[in-house]
Amino acid sequence: MKVMQTRLPGVLVIEPRVFEDERGFFYEGFNAARFGQAGIRASFVQTNVSRSTRGVLRGLHYQWPHPQGKLVSVLEGEVYDVAVDIRQGSPTFGLWEAVTLSAQNRRHLWIPEGFAHGFCVVSEAAIFTYQCTALYEPAADATIRWNDEAIGIDWPSTAPMLSPKDMHSPLLSDIPVDKLPAYVP
Repeated sequence: MKVMQTRLPGVLVIEPRVFEDERGFFYEGFNAARFGQAGIRASFVQTNVSRSTRGVLRGLHYQWPHPQGKLVSVLEGEVYDVAVDIRQGSPTFGLWEAVTLSAQNRRHLWIPEGFAHGFCVVSEAAIFTYQCTALYEPAADATIRWNDEAIGIDWPSTAPMLSPKDMHSPLLSDIPVDKLPAYVP
């Protein structure tokens, strides 16, 4: 397994070791010991799977005050995946990182608690999986506008297909401080 640090401390790209032959391939999607050695000490309590078509953008989502760490990957297709640091007081507050995740590159992205997450489908369709460290809690569900100019994400689509929730999300600057996680060095 190869682990690469992004410019956002704690947000990691994981490339699993893939065993491939004429029958197909095999890789470990998660191994607690190996991920722990890489600094990811996560206990997953919920796994979600979504399927979306080209141009669908989901995000930017987070939970507060019950934050979720997420290990995300693509089982079919390709997405442009984004993490945004929303921890008040963080030296990288409001900065984002994007990674292409696909069934072909088999990369995973680790998004720790305190980050918002979103993705845009760039293939005909994509099946996306999220392993989460906390259960989904509707009362804690929160969003940030996908095209917040202060964040400035360079999305691959300027007119994506959005849910009503994502279409009407607030700007990061409009979210009260008590509705965002705090940075803990």
